[in-house]
Amino acid sequence: MSWFESLILGLVQGLTEFLPVSSSAHLRLTAAFSGWEDPGAAFTAITQIGTEAAVLIYFRKDIGRIISAWLRSLTNKEMRQDHDAQMGWLVIVGSIPIGVLGLTLKDQIEGPFRDLRITATMLIVVGIIIGIADRLAARDETGGRHRAAKQRKSLESLNVKDGLIFGLCQSAALIPGVSRSGATISGGLFMGYQREAAARYSFLLAIPAVLASGLFELKDAMESDHVSWGPTIFATIIAFVTGYAVIAWFMKYISTKSFMPFVWYRIALGIIIIALVTAGVLSPHAAESAG
Repeated sequence: MSWFESLILGLVQGLTEFLPVSSSAHLRLTAAFSGWEDPGAAFTAITQIGTEAAVLIYFRKDIGRIISAWLRSLTNKEMRQDHDAQMGWLVIVGSIPIGVLGLTLKDQIEGPFRDLRITATMLIVVGIIIGIADRLAARDETGGRHRAAKQRKSLESLNVKDGLIFGLCQSAALIPGVSRSGATISGGLFMGYQREAAARYSFLLAIPAVLASGLFELKDAMESDHVSWGPTIFATIIAFVTGYAVIAWFMKYISTKSFMPFVWYRIALGIIIIALVTAGVLSPHAAESAG
């Protein structure tokens, strides 16, 4: 991997990790359209450490408060009723599905799931799901001629069942094209949560999963001679800087704006990919160099 490739891929990772468009799909597609080799699941996982570092810094006050309350709840029964302490447990509970499925499906994630035809299908299907969830949320928020606006749930309403459902939605992002934020936020909207609440829990929930995945791949990469360490570290730094800016923008955007621009973008991109693969312009297989 060249330094230029790492710059572009780092930017792509940072720009798309927190938007409901699938960062893994865009890394795969950027390489395919540019004629580069697929950066692979390991590169994706390691550069995601950079974007998760951005989450840690952006939500540092929330995270510090949650960890402090959770640790105190281990010895203080009264603290177990505290919302922040409960959030600590709910992040752990919500991380179980992706942990189990990530280990179980590791070979598929690094191989068959990276087929561009699967990526394109997921872009379209999940895009439609996000669009439906967005319309349901908008209907509740604005009401209508014959119905009043409906109050949506805040994170104070989060329980173990909802945390597990959030976690199952997050685990769908193991397939390129799904989008971690898109799947978890739309899942939250279907369960009746506010947009900002669903996004905040989505980002917090991603921390254990992404860091664990990145460190796991980092361990394997350190034992391999096939990793371009300089460009990979450079891409991770670029992803961190870009990702922080995107989080700040996205958290403001979702409080008042619709997800529909992302929905139409996903559907259009999925259709273009299917057309290019069908025409033989792009190879669907991740293991092959695109040309």
